[in-house]
Amino acid sequence: MFTGSSETGRIVAQLCAERLIGFSGELGGKNATLVLADADLDKAARGAAQGCFSNSGQLCISMERIYVHRAVFEDFLATFTAHVEAIRLGSGPGWDIDMGSLTGQRQLDRVSTHVEDARAKGARVITGGRPRPDLGPYFYEPTILTGVTGEMVVAREEAFGPVVAVYQVEDNDEAVALANDSHYGLNASVWSARHGRDAGRRLLAGAVNINDGYSAAWASHDAPMGGMKDSGVGRRHGKEGILKYTEAQTVAQQRLVPVGPPPGMANQRYTRLVKGALTLMGRLR
Repeated sequence: MFTGSSETGRIVAQLCAERLIGFSGELGGKNATLVLADADLDKAARGAAQGCFSNSGQLCISMERIYVHRAVFEDFLATFTAHVEAIRLGSGPGWDIDMGSLTGQRQLDRVSTHVEDARAKGARVITGGRPRPDLGPYFYEPTILTGVTGEMVVAREEAFGPVVAVYQVEDNDEAVALANDSHYGLNASVWSARHGRDAGRRLLAGAVNINDGYSAAWASHDAPMGGMKDSGVGRRHGKEGILKYTEAQTVAQQRLVPVGPPPGMANQRYTRLVKGALTLMGRLR
């Protein structure tokens, strides 16, 4: 079992293949949130802020894309921005801190590169968009982008940091289609009063949360969780998660008559008898 990047996961899978042993990997993600027209916008905005910026966005199940129905786009964006701007940054063990630091210089450089590339190519920074060395060497503000297009790095590559792109969509079908337009498929979130399950079933993601960012699926330990596409293979949690560490063995003992005609019986007659018996058992269920 490996948890990490898709690139490293492929290497681990190759090494397992050489040894002819099983492989399970929970790998990268470019996780999508859908905010449909009938969503509770305040709950969706608060939930999206948590789903995007918990642990500074350094969760494999963190949200990096939000698709919002055009009917509620402006209201959601304003509410979401207010919640994000209220996030308290800082270091230390205090309970008054909402978001801390990135893990190191490599991750800070990655997030900065994603944001600056998007800004240079025309994306709009709604809030955030800069490092905070006054708080510590690896701090970066929680960042919301709009106007992100396909040629921008942040559109398709995993940032694994506190940056999210928000898109306007015409309807639920477009939201689902754009969420699925990714080589990743780890986690997804749908905010809706009535249409969450319908949209969720159509999402190509190993875990889908209705009216929650990631906690519902992550905390359901009896349910399997894992990735589709480049986000991994196999599952953790549930019976699937524990049985992957075992190898099935069959020990069979024959009772009553053996399989095959008894001495002196012709093969053709034996075949007719067995066929008749199976037909009778089928009718009797």
